Amino acid sequence: MTEAFNVAMRWLHISSMMVLLGGILFARFVVEPSIAALPSDTRQQLGEAMAARFRSLMYYAIGLLLLTGLYNLFLNISGKPPLYHALLGVKLLAALHVFAVGFLIVQPRNPKRTRLMTGVVISGLIILAVSALLRQIHLN
Repeated sequence: MTEAFNVAMRWLHISSMMVLLGGILFARFVVEPSIAALPSDTRQQLGEAMAARFRSLMYYAIGLLLLTGLYNLFLNISGKPPLYHALLGVKLLAALHVFAVGFLIVQPRNPKRTRLMTGVVISGLIILAVSALLRQIHLN
């Protein structure tokens, strides 16, 4: 029972990050270039509508990431080498960046949305790389 719950929490954590990062990555590298040819007012109106639509999904993803992340943290924190803790600190700082900038991205009338999304994608990819390293350290 406990093992199944741990797997479910890990799955929720990974799925939530996939929704958050995947949504922003898609918006940044598929949607933004696609709507660039539209007239300015149409582009702005469409951008606002998409940000509003993504807002609640992003909030749920962040909430689940916080909940499952804390669970996984307390489950795996003891007995790890200093390198694990250092990398975990990098991951948590990058996650805070993703969350904070994510809130800014979905705000109405944000002229810097594209640039902010680029930063979130970079931080998100760093989180994924650090997570892979943490998993390797955890298994050894």
